[in-house]
Amino acid sequence: MPESTTAQRRQNGSVPPTRFAGQRGEPAQPTAAPRPRGDLTAADIDEIQQVVRDVWPGSPDAVRRRARGARFLLEHIAGFPGETWQQRWEASDLNEPGRPVTAVKGEQAERDEICVGTACVFSLRVIRPSLQALRSTRFLRYGERFLTAQRDPLLEEFWKRVQDTVVHPLHHGAALFDITAALTTQGIALADLTPEAFLHYVWETRDHGLAFKGRGETGRGQFPGQLAWQVLHDMGHFPSGTPATLRAAVLSGRRTIQELVDRYDIRHQGVRQLLLDYLERREPEMDYSTLDQLSRSLAGLFWAKIEALAPGQPDLRIGAELYQRWREALGTHQDGRKQREEFERILRAVRSFYTDLHSWAVEEPEKWAPWVAPCPIPNGALRGIIVRQRRRKERMDDRVRQRQPLLPVLVAHLEDRYSHLQALLQAASPLLGGEAVTVHGRTYQRVWTAADDRRARRGGQANTRVRDLGSGEDINVTTAEDIAFWEFAAVEVLRHAGIRIEELLELTHLSIRQYQRPNGEVIALLVIAPSKTDRERVIPMSAELFAVIAAIIRRHTQHGRTIPLIQRYDNHERRMSEPMPFLFQRHTGAVPRVISSATVLVMLRRRCAELAEQHPGFRATSFTPHDFRRLLATDLVNTGLPIHIGAALLGHLNLQTTRGYVAVFNEDVVRHYPEFLDHRRQARATDEYKPVTDTEWSEFEEHFDRRKVELGGCARPYGSACQHEHACLRCPMLNINPKMLPRLDEIEDDLIARRARAEQEAWLGEVEGIDLTLAFLRQKREETKRLARIAPVDLGTPVVAAPQ
Repeated sequence: MPESTTAQRRQNGSVPPTRFAGQRGEPAQPTAAPRPRGDLTAADIDEIQQVVRDVWPGSPDAVRRRARGARFLLEHIAGFPGETWQQRWEASDLNEPGRPVTAVKGEQAERDEICVGTACVFSLRVIRPSLQALRSTRFLRYGERFLTAQRDPLLEEFWKRVQDTVVHPLHHGAALFDITAALTTQGIALADLTPEAFLHYVWETRDHGLAFKGRGETGRGQFPGQLAWQVLHDMGHFPSGTPATLRAAVLSGRRTIQELVDRYDIRHQGVRQLLLDYLERREPEMDYSTLDQLSRSLAGLFWAKIEALAPGQPDLRIGAELYQRWREALGTHQDGRKQREEFERILRAVRSFYTDLHSWAVEEPEKWAPWVAPCPIPNGALRGIIVRQRRRKERMDDRVRQRQPLLPVLVAHLEDRYSHLQALLQAASPLLGGEAVTVHGRTYQRVWTAADDRRARRGGQANTRVRDLGSGEDINVTTAEDIAFWEFAAVEVLRHAGIRIEELLELTHLSIRQYQRPNGEVIALLVIAPSKTDRERVIPMSAELFAVIAAIIRRHTQHGRTIPLIQRYDNHERRMSEPMPFLFQRHTGAVPRVISSATVLVMLRRRCAELAEQHPGFRATSFTPHDFRRLLATDLVNTGLPIHIGAALLGHLNLQTTRGYVAVFNEDVVRHYPEFLDHRRQARATDEYKPVTDTEWSEFEEHFDRRKVELGGCARPYGSACQHEHACLRCPMLNINPKMLPRLDEIEDDLIARRARAEQEAWLGEVEGIDLTLAFLRQKREETKRLARIAPVDLGTPVVAAPQ
């Protein structure tokens, strides 16, 4: 029986310190498995049955079921070779994955009994199952059964701390099960559970997809044991230096420069050392993500490919033929299917590498001069950068123009959805099962599940579930309202602040400041932490931005709570932040976590796909977080804000970067050109603008009346007569009214009939004239259809201003 905690034993020197570096862990190797109920590994069946009855008393029926279940299992494996029950268990193949013990019996009652009996045998340490075998059968309340059998004070303290943790009761059971499963499969007591041993259980469960839904986990690919790790860390069970969260332990940290280069298995040791020295010198001037990208370009995409194409290449002198082969190989990924998009960036990195070697050779010739060589990339390889940048700018401008009219639709949809779910949650939460409520014209019925009843009996907060009586859909309103709020909040902050997605997720309660102007006015400020440009900046908050930030804070601090201090993992910098009160955090399981950028992207795609069912503009268009930044930049500059102020708000170091974000709309051209005309008109002599007489105005109106023709309107200038003898279809001045497109079809049919008659009568001159008319007709029809799609207006109705 352990008398002290693991931390105290380490201080006494009885347990060696743990070297923790984020490995996948190793199972613990105990000297002897703890068996407080005695060693039953070779006992007879009757003795084991009696211990089962003594350890778990209860109703006579429950005691009988547990004892019979244990006998069913032991009698089944007794026919296999072995001196102990463990040897017979392994010989029976029940220790293999996918072999549940319930398959031993055919009747449902017997399967239930052998399931509970097996759990008792495992808890008594009679058999030590593999993790796959333990998870092949779902043992209800296994953690509590194991806790009763072991009588471990440290495990009981852990369970008490878990129950005191303010999370959903469902996660309490998951934490206890994770610990007891690790102890069962590794044959140890909790005092011997090291971080490496628990990590081994976590990775095995995750890799084999063994995390059960309904236990606080979500299946394959997820990491179980997050709450258990946190409680063990808070207990002081893990040694100092162990990460406070499981997420920090399992996520990969930063690689050293040697690890960055050696992942490509470079054979030439001289070039390998050169790359190490080069990256080491460049490291102080760049962040980790840039260093990682540079190492991938030089070591992986440049030299590793050169060695693959020309084994034994002695130095950096790359011939033209080898360079051409390398460039062709660089154009595609290894699978040969996808065109490499960062081609230009890789070429620039290699050219900079050669240029730096030339420059540094002057300062340190003994180190760099032996590797100086002509750059294999010719000067013309990077030609056309300006053209490609222009094409990229055109694509971005077109993207902004497509999304600008859709932004109000998206914002209104998110706001309406959140408001509806918020009202539904408030109205449905007090209802009993079967009661109905009407919200915004839609009727819902409260639904209670067996899981909700269990949570309520345990003192937990049951989720609010309703059934839409119109569609028959069941809705978890608690979860849906939470998701709807964070979708709404993310879009509102992105579109009003214009910040990057990583800056959004790094916002904390400490980011909110205030500034008092000399006149006493208080301005709310949002402090943006250094990110891409490594420069802090301050954004004055508009009323809309301040409202959504305040709503986020109220959501975190309701019921007198404080914003939890948690860590955020930076995927670019590969490091965990200090514990901070992040604004965009939410409970997605047992522990709070900062929302990831991928989650925000999935939220946007989901809502755009939902809108596409009613709004055709969203069928081929979706939003990304960076689209809101471009839209805000365009709106700021096009509405008259000086571009250098816009650059400061967006965090751009170069005004050209801000210009690249701004899309010029045709409306801006239309607005600014009349302003130019007005300014030019004001500069001319005033006597040139004499008052208009009634006669002149009548002639002016009569001119526009005469411009109206059957198919639309004539665009000839005022005061000019028709110079084309009213051959309107052939006249370039004719503007076809879209409403007259059916009339064009009739004229075309008539012209085709006339042409057939002219061909029959051999009127070749008539045929030539009709062909010319048909060509003009079809050209004007296509042009009219195109203009109608862009701006569906009546082109045949001129707008005439009233006389001044």
